[in-house]
Amino acid sequence: MDKTQVMPAGVRPVQARAQAQSRGLRWVMLSMLVAVSATVAMSAWAQPMGHGGGGGGMMFGGSPERVARGVDHMLDGLNATDAQRAQVKQIAQAAAADLSAQRQSTRALRDKARDIFAAPVVDAAAAESVRQQLVVKHDESSRRTLQAMLDVSRVLTPEQRAKMAERMKQRGARHDGRG
Repeated sequence: MDKTQVMPAGVRPVQARAQAQSRGLRWVMLSMLVAVSATVAMSAWAQPMGHGGGGGGMMFGGSPERVARGVDHMLDGLNATDAQRAQVKQIAQAAAADLSAQRQSTRALRDKARDIFAAPVVDAAAAESVRQQLVVKHDESSRRTLQAMLDVSRVLTPEQRAKMAERMKQRGARHDGRG
């Protein structure tokens, strides 16, 4: 220790080093807490929404009846035929069933992340493993939603898709204003 440094009264160099290490450990633990919390929050946020959500998730979530109502609402004003409505409902209900199963497995991962965080010692490797598994689940959900949207696009005419895109744009502008 440099003779110019002044130690607080009653604190020896070994104690000072131990206190610094303890502070460092607390910062690491706090950082892990923030990382795990962010992972859990992002996984909840990234789930396709079944009730008033955005994007394709709004149409692909909930009970078969809710999905059918969402499809009818989406197709209102597009001059969709009964055959188109039936096809789109079938696509949306199949996607909703697949996404529901994916949400359940993702929920188990979020529970696991919560348990890792709640442990007396946070296992950084386990937290990272759960984060990576959540990323895979989100990718699966995104891929399934995109596939359903592509399937719907094959049922609708280019004019119907353009009209629906314009309505989505207007709805997005209204939602952006709500902050």
